[in-house]
Amino acid sequence: MNGTINLRRNAGLMILLLFLPLTLFAQKKDEAKPVEDYQFTVIKQAATTPVISQGSSGTCWCFGTTSFVESEIIRLHHDTVNLSEMFTVRHVLADKAENYVRFHGTVNFDQGGEQHDVLNCFRTYGAIPQDLYPGLNYGEDMHKHGEVMSELQGVVQSVIKNKNGKLSPVWLKGFNGILDAYFGKIPENFTYKGQTFTPESFAQSLDFNPDDYVEFTSFTHHPFYQPFVLEIPDNWAQQSLYNVPLDELMEIMDYSLNKGISISWGADISGLNFAKGVATVPAEGEDPKDPQHKEKTITQQDRQKMFDTYQLTDDHCMHLVGIAHDQFGKKFYIEKNSWGAKGKYKGFSYMSEPFMRIRTMSIMVHKDGIPESIAAKIGLK
Repeated sequence: MNGTINLRRNAGLMILLLFLPLTLFAQKKDEAKPVEDYQFTVIKQAATTPVISQGSSGTCWCFGTTSFVESEIIRLHHDTVNLSEMFTVRHVLADKAENYVRFHGTVNFDQGGEQHDVLNCFRTYGAIPQDLYPGLNYGEDMHKHGEVMSELQGVVQSVIKNKNGKLSPVWLKGFNGILDAYFGKIPENFTYKGQTFTPESFAQSLDFNPDDYVEFTSFTHHPFYQPFVLEIPDNWAQQSLYNVPLDELMEIMDYSLNKGISISWGADISGLNFAKGVATVPAEGEDPKDPQHKEKTITQQDRQKMFDTYQLTDDHCMHLVGIAHDQFGKKFYIEKNSWGAKGKYKGFSYMSEPFMRIRTMSIMVHKDGIPESIAAKIGLK
């Protein structure tokens, strides 16, 4: 009896010793398991108007920059206003059509644009509250511009094709008739909060000065600290931006955002996971699903090569509203999008510093968001 008991005890001990290493291995494996998600702490964030959607339209340049203008009005005057994007889009389409015809169809006529198009419209034509000009005269709840753009492109292409040595004096009147049909006629006067305005007087009442804003980019095929016309199709207005070294472009963004001044941001968003709300540039062999993954070091030469080979393009405009850190202390930039309040962060995303270095095409910022040393180099001080 005693012998049987000892045998059983020894067998149990052997089984325990056999499984002990496996248990320890499992514990170590659990301890080394990657963190499954980011945890962001906001360091600084500007006030914004609610996230909205550009729908099925290629007008991000207007939505992103209009959001920026609205945030600036909040910052400067503690007043909230919701401006009509389609008021701007309608005017820019007409201006773009005239430009296209003047250049005999050799320039871009499409939905895209740049941040300065919004300020140029504000300066020239004024502004209207969103409620008074939604631009949805075609029976839809959301913006859908495929049909209207096909019609408008047909007009301008027919004009230059059938000119026979001279242009029709009424082609632009017909073009504007299409805009009126789809977007609605622009009111000469309207009432807002008990006061009567024209679009021009309403813009003046907002006390927003378009001349206080500066655009920057960073490329080596033009001299630094000089303005140049950025060679991208959507820059149909051929407007110049200041060229600064990449490190100083990042310095401007940091300086401005840390002062609570938001930024209109033109970028290539390849690599942005909108559903998860995160964009990084993983180093070779790194797992982007692991928040602790290492990222590539981005140089000025990397940017230039990407631009010269069409791997860095101007495909989206958004609104940079702040800076955050993840749980490991890594810096991220907070972006407000115009695709509706969707995704993990309800329309906002977090971009790593390497992502910003490689994917930023241009920024627009208030002059007070420019460090004095950089402002002096471009002649603003």
